[in-house]
Amino acid sequence: MTTAEDVQKLAALARITVADAELAAFTREFDAILAYVGQLEKLDIPSSPGEEKPPLRNVVRADGEPHASGVYTKKLAEQFPAREGDALSVKQIIQHD
Repeated sequence: MTTAEDVQKLAALARITVADAELAAFTREFDAILAYVGQLEKLDIPSSPGEEKPPLRNVVRADGEPHASGVYTKKLAEQFPAREGDALSVKQIIQHD
């Protein structure tokens, strides 16, 4: 059973704000979602050892240059809000406590 504290922790991980008035509803909904997904454990999937598996294939495009190197670099750098020399500066989102 999910607790309100569990929902608050998940909301913090997802970086969303959940009002105290919504905690009970989210807790019930989360339990319902887990119960629904838990139905997968009840599936009886037959395993046929003699069944041949389909061959693997690579679905990734072939390596190559889609366009000339550096074509969009200047346009992107001009639109970026903060720069430090040639580097683009971003807000730190990972903390090491």
